[in-house]
Formats: sequence, structure tokens, C-alpha cells
Amino acid sequence: MPYSKSVKVAGDSQTYTISPQIKEYTLNDLGFEQSRRGTFTYEGSLDRTSPFHPAAKLKIWITAAMDGFKMETVNGNGMSKINIFKGPRSKEFVLQYHFILDEMVNRHIFDRQ
Repeated sequence: MPYSKSVKVAGDSQTYTISPQIKEYTLNDLGFEQSRRGTFTYEGSLDRTSPFHPAAKLKIWITAAMDGFKMETVNGNGMSKINIFKGPRSKEFVLQYHFILDEMVNRHIFDRQ
């Protein structure tokens, strides 16, 4: 998946875009890690019952220039994309997904459209 200015996760009705007010220190505050190439990566558990061995995760990559990003929901080992909006635990996963992204919107990493 290429980096994009706006992303819509499978099953979600919301589209997210990079905020023009994004700051590196905010990314660090929210748990993003910076690679040697400068790319920022976030990997957060969507499983509130087992955060250390989650059944679903939210993964986000932001370019070093902070002008593009990728976002997807994946299974526990991070290898396969999943649709958290379907399935027996969807309510729990979607609640945590929105909680994480609401904080990122409030901290001006993303804008919601």
C-alpha cells in the first residue's frame, strides 16, 4: 500500500487525512517510533482483554516529511489485514479503534472527514 494524504480503513465510514498541524513531538508522545529512515510507526492493540497478546492491532506509518501515511487493522501477529467492523468481537475492537484515533485527531495528527 503506498503512502497517501488520506486513508479509509476497510469497514470504516470515516476518512482520515494528515493534519497540517502535525508535530514530531506529538507523534513521540502518542507512542510512535521513528525508524532510521525517519518514518514514524505506531502499533497499538485493539484488544482490551489481552493487550500484550492482542487478537487485533492498529498499524500506522507516517512518512519522515509527515506528508503521507498508511493505516490498517491487522490480526494479532500483524501479518494479515482484517476488517474489525465485522465479526463477534467487532464492538470491542471498534470502540478501542475510535478511542485511539479520537486522541490522534484531538492532538492534531489527523483530521477526520
